[in-house]
Order: sequence, then structure tokens, then C-alpha cells
Amino acid sequence: MITYGIYEDLDQLENLTIEVIDDMAKSNIPQWSIGYPARTHFKKDIEMKYLYVFKEDNNILGSITIIPEDDPSYITIDSWIKDKSIVIHRMLVSPNARKKGIATKLLNKAIDIGLNGNFESIKTDTHLKNYKMINFLKKKGFVELDYLETIDRIAYEKVLED
Repeated sequence: MITYGIYEDLDQLENLTIEVIDDMAKSNIPQWSIGYPARTHFKKDIEMKYLYVFKEDNNILGSITIIPEDDPSYITIDSWIKDKSIVIHRMLVSPNARKKGIATKLLNKAIDIGLNGNFESIKTDTHLKNYKMINFLKKKGFVELDYLETIDRIAYEKVLED
């Protein structure tokens, strides 16, 4: 079940982050390190009502941050397809819960929010070596755009259609 993240989720989110960062390191994906994402990021996401968590039996198996577009690094490229967009950040799925459709359910939540909020697209970015996320995004209809030099990431966008 997907719900808003709450302060009581912070300990589990920290543990999930460590699991994901360890898994990324084992897969030679240098996207995150200890310190990002951190409790302070999740706390702010909770305060702003941007954080969603996927829970099963009260255990958090995944999370996603969905925000209106306001990322300063995103204005550094001109290849965006649409203007009115939401952005997904800090998408996490427990390595022990992969292949259960959790990432798809979290993305579908973002799509629902985008469509209900009359947004035109969903934007995101990922590290050049994060082949797992790159494959997921392409499979889900995201288009690869330009390199975001200021944050060393590749930009992706999915146009929303009813």
C-alpha cells in the first residue's frame, strides 16, 4: 500500500537507504553515498507532503519523492519536452523486494498525481552508470534527454497522456 511518508517512517527510511546504497555499490553504481539521501531530506519531504512510501506488513519496501518542478539544475538544458511538470527524486526499492512491481506502483502514483494535477510530464534524472534505473525509465516510456552537467546526471522525461 502506498501512503504519505510520516515522521515515524524515518528510521525505516534510513535503513532502506543504507540497503539501497550498499546494493548500488555492489553493482558499481556511484549515484549515492552515505549522507545522501539522508534523514534530513526525508524529513523535509514529509513536511512538504512530497514523500510516498510503499508498505507491506508495516515494513517500508520502497519510497518516492514527487515534487512540482523546481530543480535549479534542470534549467541548464533546453531539451525538455514540456513545461508544466512534476519531478521524481529519491526513488528507493529494497533490494530484497525487487521484481515485485514496487517501482512500477510508485511510478504509477507519480503518474496519477501528474494527471490529477494537470501536469504535462514527469521529469527525473539518474547517474550515467545507474543502468538499473535507466532500463526501468526507458521501459516505462521515459525519453533520455541531455546531460545535466551541474549534477553529473542524465535527464529523462515522460509525457503524460490521459
